[in-house]
Amino acid sequence: MPTHRKHNVLERRIFNLIREDDINTFHANLIDGFLIVLVIVSVIVAFLSTFDLKDETHDLILILETIFIILFTIEYLLRIWTAELIFENLSPWRSRLKYALTPMAMIDLFSILPFYLPLVGISVSSLNAIRIIRLLRIFKINRYTHSLTLIWMVLKKQAAQLFSSILVILVLMFIAAMLMYDVEHIAQPEVFDNALSAMWWAMATITTVGYGDIYPITTVGRILSAFITFMGIGLTAIPTGILSAGFITQSREIKEMKDRENASMDNSNLGDTRL
Repeated sequence: MPTHRKHNVLERRIFNLIREDDINTFHANLIDGFLIVLVIVSVIVAFLSTFDLKDETHDLILILETIFIILFTIEYLLRIWTAELIFENLSPWRSRLKYALTPMAMIDLFSILPFYLPLVGISVSSLNAIRIIRLLRIFKINRYTHSLTLIWMVLKKQAAQLFSSILVILVLMFIAAMLMYDVEHIAQPEVFDNALSAMWWAMATITTVGYGDIYPITTVGRILSAFITFMGIGLTAIPTGILSAGFITQSREIKEMKDRENASMDNSNLGDTRL
């Protein structure tokens, strides 16, 4: 049975400002906009930190990064604190624990964690690892745009079709690699020295990337390469078509759902007016 708890006014107001849904006031939209800008700027700063900069610029980046960490930490703690308003059927500590284990909450945590680990005596030795973790902040934008959620929904619904198309491409890649190895190994033993080298050529050819580091020189090999290239153009377009159709279908379903919700709200308001 759900338990109805009383929440203080401050907690409710903060929850309404940072809640992860489309029910936003003017001030909530301002905060969302500020956080989006903050995420984008923090990612740009992380990108700039890879350059060989002057000491003054490097110090400025460190100051900005500290500011970002403080603001993101405050946001994370506020979301943990107000989580009991999301899971009102759970006790306060259980609701906060449940929210802390959600994907978005984990992204929030991991994006600030490298800053605090040295403070508790845990050495973060890899600078590259820190930069990669900091880039997780870009996924925080999904909280306000829901674009990544839409992509995930499409991938989930089209998983079977995508798996089938990718499996066909992998089979073609394997066959093409074995055929090209048999044709080119004698002419280029140092280039097509094994099937793995031929597999690299098949991947670059079927995906139409064509790095040019490995290519056939025999007549039969070139004819086979042209045939496989044409096959690759057709096959690699299949996943694109599947995803495009999935996006169109999912977007239509979301629009229809919102239209039904709006119609339901209009009917409800009309009923209240009549009363």
